[in-house]
Amino acid sequence: MAKVRVSSLAKEFGMTSKELLDHLAEMKIPAKSASSALEDAYVSMVKKKLAPVLAARAAEIEAAKKAEEEAAAAEEAAKAAAAEAERIEAERRREEERRLSQAAQAAEEAARAAAAEAERVRREKEAEEARQAELEAKRRAVPASDSGSRFRSLLDQIAAQEVVLKEKKEAETKKKSEPSDGRRSDRGRGRRSERPAPATESAPRSRRSNSAPAVPAGMDVPSPDKAARGGKKRRGGQHEEHGDHYSRMAREAEEYSRERVLEEARAAVEEASRESTGRRKKRKEKREREAAQLREEKKIEEALAQGVNPEELDAVRVSQGVTVAELAEALDVSANDIIKRLFLLGTPLTMTQSMSDDLVELVADDLGRQIRIVTPEEENSFSFYDDPKDLKPRPPVVTVMGHVDHGKTSLLDAIRHTGVASHEAGGITQHIGASQVTINGRQITFVDTPGHEAFTAMRARGAKITDVVVLVVAADDGVMPQTVEAINHSKAAGVPIVVAVNKCDKPDANPDRVRQELVEHGVIPEEWGGQNMFVNVSARQKMGIDDLLETILLQADVLELKANPDTFASGYIIEAKLDRGRGPVATVLVNRGTLRVGDTLVAGMSYGRVRAMLDQHGQPVKEARPSDAVEILGLNSVPAAGDEFRVFEDERDARDLAEQRALKARIEEQNKVKHVTLETLFSEMNENELAELNLVVKADVQGSIEALADALGKMDQSEVRINIIHSAVGAISETDVVLAAASNAIIIGFGVRPQGKARDLAEKENVQIKTYSIIYKAIEDIDAARVGLLKPTEEEVRTGEAEVRETFRVPKVGLIAGCMVTEGEIERTDSVRVVRDGVVVFDGSFASMRRFKDDVKSVKSGYECGLGIEKFQDIKVGDILEAYKVVEVARTE
Repeated sequence: MAKVRVSSLAKEFGMTSKELLDHLAEMKIPAKSASSALEDAYVSMVKKKLAPVLAARAAEIEAAKKAEEEAAAAEEAAKAAAAEAERIEAERRREEERRLSQAAQAAEEAARAAAAEAERVRREKEAEEARQAELEAKRRAVPASDSGSRFRSLLDQIAAQEVVLKEKKEAETKKKSEPSDGRRSDRGRGRRSERPAPATESAPRSRRSNSAPAVPAGMDVPSPDKAARGGKKRRGGQHEEHGDHYSRMAREAEEYSRERVLEEARAAVEEASRESTGRRKKRKEKREREAAQLREEKKIEEALAQGVNPEELDAVRVSQGVTVAELAEALDVSANDIIKRLFLLGTPLTMTQSMSDDLVELVADDLGRQIRIVTPEEENSFSFYDDPKDLKPRPPVVTVMGHVDHGKTSLLDAIRHTGVASHEAGGITQHIGASQVTINGRQITFVDTPGHEAFTAMRARGAKITDVVVLVVAADDGVMPQTVEAINHSKAAGVPIVVAVNKCDKPDANPDRVRQELVEHGVIPEEWGGQNMFVNVSARQKMGIDDLLETILLQADVLELKANPDTFASGYIIEAKLDRGRGPVATVLVNRGTLRVGDTLVAGMSYGRVRAMLDQHGQPVKEARPSDAVEILGLNSVPAAGDEFRVFEDERDARDLAEQRALKARIEEQNKVKHVTLETLFSEMNENELAELNLVVKADVQGSIEALADALGKMDQSEVRINIIHSAVGAISETDVVLAAASNAIIIGFGVRPQGKARDLAEKENVQIKTYSIIYKAIEDIDAARVGLLKPTEEEVRTGEAEVRETFRVPKVGLIAGCMVTEGEIERTDSVRVVRDGVVVFDGSFASMRRFKDDVKSVKSGYECGLGIEKFQDIKVGDILEAYKVVEVARTE
């Protein structure tokens, strides 16, 4: 039967070869090494002998596995319980918010109804008072005089006269109805019966005069008896005359009384209206005062929310570089009026020309208007106001600053137990990043900013978004220019500084000298009576790390950092890049609210819905709370590093805001172009002899573009003017080459490589493409080209290119790439650069080069070969292996 090796048998038993060899030696079975073969009889003997040991080990393994499963189950149950508790708490908070909102609405409705009822009652009361006043006036208008009593007696007399006349008429009618004895008596009675006829005619007129309300005092009115007697003796005309006299007296009394009553009533109504008008005026003034006080309180609240003075809210807000027409529209004045004032100031401008900030302030002051000039940063920022009751403690955000090679990233590595510095090109940090560390159950977010002077803008952003600055100073080097720059940024942002004196383990370290030098720049240790805490550390030896973390937490406790986590998220973009497989990727730092997957946000001119969030280890997370740094996917474009982001409830609002900002940026970019006139052209060519160097800059991340532009802007441009005509994130494409050819520009690639068609087009158009992995080499080359001091130096010569078609794993060797050489000739001594999707992922040298089973020194284009790369095992199918040499050549430019 076949023999069994010791190593195979040990693997079957679940033990090491050394342990099995020890057991074999105890059983006197010959075996020298793990590769020794055992007979079948020996194998049976070993299995029988070691059966109890194997059973015990299997039981231990099973128990350990079961314990791990139970621990995992307990952990999952704890996580589920915590998640359920958090969900219940969130539901409770939402229910409480809804209850409070409903209560507030109900209280508001009740207050509104009470106000309406009070207003109705007030109006009814006023109407009742007016009616009472009118009635009182009418009552006062009819005085208790003797004219009324006389008039009433007159009415009684007239009524008595009518009664007498009626009785007489009835008596006459009765006599007529009796039979007569002779004609004389009939005639006599007939004549007598005809006499009182006029009296009966005047009676109706007397009845019509009964409507007269009064008779003037002093008027002589005959008694009814006298009138009756006169009616018997006189003729009918006399009765008519007395009737007309009574009617005339009644009409005169009626007119007199009506005029007097109306006059007194008008006077009473006017007096009442004056009293009611005064009360209404007072109530109106009170309402106006209350409304003015309410407006003032709202103004103060809005000013506090925006972080400005209340007086600035009334100021007219205009953007920097506002044109004359836009300023006239904002101030609501005629544009010709502004142009006239500009002409008197000695700066004539047209309607479409931009105005400087000083001119805008002068014109506004001349017009007597208050104006506030808004910077682009303020336009793109958001203002929030949180109720102090909603604020909760949050972790501190710590930024590590300092000079180049003073050990900032190494110090972070000692804290995070990672090795970031070993992966940076040239040993310096090129990108800004964030990481989170948990110490004693408390979280600290660290932001690492590069120390090279080219990254001033990135360090400035780091100081603006941070709570505490850890200033790293090497004990053997002291204070350097970038150290002073970091101090200035921290002071400008009002951020406290904690100094970490690094490299204290070196023999020539002198921490006291570092303290003395920092005192000159206003950073005074606490032990010397200052306010800055100093900690002596050594990142390499892991010395003083715990003291530094305790100091940071102590400083955070002093600051009492708080934020509102139960609202829409906002924060800053720390870094952004374009990933070919994932699209735009942005690293964000949340400083308010909670960012969740699915939220819609706006960052500068970019917007989108968060499709995924990753933490510092690349693990997916569902939400990010204040002071958390995460990587998000889903934006429509690459935002600028340092942009402020905010979550919107409606995606349309986010898209509209981003499009407005993009349109405004394009308009401002067009307005920046200055056309040369004939007058300025000859003066600049003859006097200044100006020349221009146009550049097209492409980089792997947005922060590198900004850093390079900042460094180029600091150069002396008296002889050569440097213009960056285009900059973007991603590989160098054909469009970039076409733009460079049309603009006579040089293409600068930082951390990226040109595409194949772009390289061919560049050779055809004779466009120079310069690629770099370390930023200060690019700056040195551009500066040397600018001043004409290029000396013979080393230059990179591209020798060939190979495409990875397949990968193979070889024992004791590693990963081998099966390649096809597509261009040139690759030699074994060449350096190699691994390019993936236009981005350089590794730069090193070849470890092996074979064709079939033979080692070869070179492979030409069109042949297949197997290539191994030193210290790099992450080769993937589709990668481009670019071979090059570094040779010394003489510069001719």
